Amino acid sequence: MLEEVVIRFGTDGWRGKIAENYTFANVRRCAQGFAAYLISKGWAGESIVVGYDKRFGSEQFAAAAAEVLAGNGLRVWLTGGPTPTPVIAYAVVERKAKGAINITASHNPPADNGFKVRDPNGGAIDPEGLKEIEARIPGSEGVRRLDYAAGVDKDLIQVFDPAPAYVANLHKLVDIEAIKAAGLHVLVDAMWGNAGGWFPQLLQGGRTTVHEIHAERNPIFPEMRRPEPIQPNVDVGLRRTVELGADVLLITDGDADRMGIGDECGQFLNQLEVMALLAFYLLEVRGQRGPIVKTLSTTSMLNKLGEIYGVPVYETGVGFKYVAPKMVETDAILGGEESGGYAFKGNVPERDGILGNLLFLDFMVRTGKKPSELLALLFAKVGAHYYDRVDTPFPTEQRAAVRERVEAARPGIELAGLKVTRINTTDGFKFQFEDGGWLLIRFSGTEPIIRVYCEVLRPELVQPVLEAGLKLAGLK
Repeated sequence: MLEEVVIRFGTDGWRGKIAENYTFANVRRCAQGFAAYLISKGWAGESIVVGYDKRFGSEQFAAAAAEVLAGNGLRVWLTGGPTPTPVIAYAVVERKAKGAINITASHNPPADNGFKVRDPNGGAIDPEGLKEIEARIPGSEGVRRLDYAAGVDKDLIQVFDPAPAYVANLHKLVDIEAIKAAGLHVLVDAMWGNAGGWFPQLLQGGRTTVHEIHAERNPIFPEMRRPEPIQPNVDVGLRRTVELGADVLLITDGDADRMGIGDECGQFLNQLEVMALLAFYLLEVRGQRGPIVKTLSTTSMLNKLGEIYGVPVYETGVGFKYVAPKMVETDAILGGEESGGYAFKGNVPERDGILGNLLFLDFMVRTGKKPSELLALLFAKVGAHYYDRVDTPFPTEQRAAVRERVEAARPGIELAGLKVTRINTTDGFKFQFEDGGWLLIRFSGTEPIIRVYCEVLRPELVQPVLEAGLKLAGLK
């Protein structure tokens, strides 16, 4: 008998290559571990939401997970089609469920799929909870399963549409009627993912017009490396923005929990700029006050906004398994990470690319300004900041050697001529510069790559700082 794969949950769930280690048997094992975890919490017989994305086989993998939950006596609300992650998360609360399984690999390459779990708040389960789930994942012989048709017959599996409740909540959080009446010309890049069709439906019937690209299901994700809302994946959309004369490009990733923005000139606004703009909008335009939660890989502009508006800013490790619990604990108005995922008060503590993009449109409508003008307003408030990131694949056997090299660095060293005043090892190695900029080196929690990030105060420093980080890690 072949040795079974050891399943580990990374930054956001478990991901693997379809048919290699991401198999029906291993998905069922994951579902069994989650079912055992739920029952250990005293939730036997309670309901769980199961949803999925548009990747290859996702609906079949979701059905397999539903069979295991039903086989453990749990009641399943199964989405009737590919469903945005934030809609699945909202359904957990709306249905009073005890959690969710989401079959998605988010922004990963086409060959991958994934398995995410969520808590009763619709948010990511904290690291300790994930360890408990991992510890309960059995071998294949330990899986309890009820055939799908039998699960339906016994009312343990019910197919439902989670969209109406989610849309009703959107209307409470955003003045969608004002956006529809504003006469904006909006281009949407759904990246062949779950948000395809959502914005034309939400914004139809007014003066605002919406054009979509990459809205159909195509699990090989043509015209991009992967459905991740960063360049070069979004370059086709940026070109089309200029060709169509659109006011803004709205981007959602494969499962629609993350977002991106292109301005009216076809320039990409990076993820750090977008989170700072959303914080500026909530604080300045909407007058909200409350904590902001950010991962250590996102922008220092949030700290400056916190000082200006008198709100606390909390920094966490990378991943919503850290951000979501901190948002709940502090009643934050905004939580987010460098990957383009942002969550908002009044909604569930989950990244929401649909709501985030609607709030950006509301920012434009309320100020009468286009994206490039909004960025100029932000920079006038906190100063210009410049960011980039390099992702480098590496053999996993080199991980210890890379870590040893980076760990040897100490405050006082210079990187690209900038003096390091502090090193934060909460998640990876973050080198804080004396001028307020930073460099971060960390291993991805979802893929065998090293990420090197930086945010600096002068544009000419971006590439030298990234190069210095790669050299420090021995990758250059």
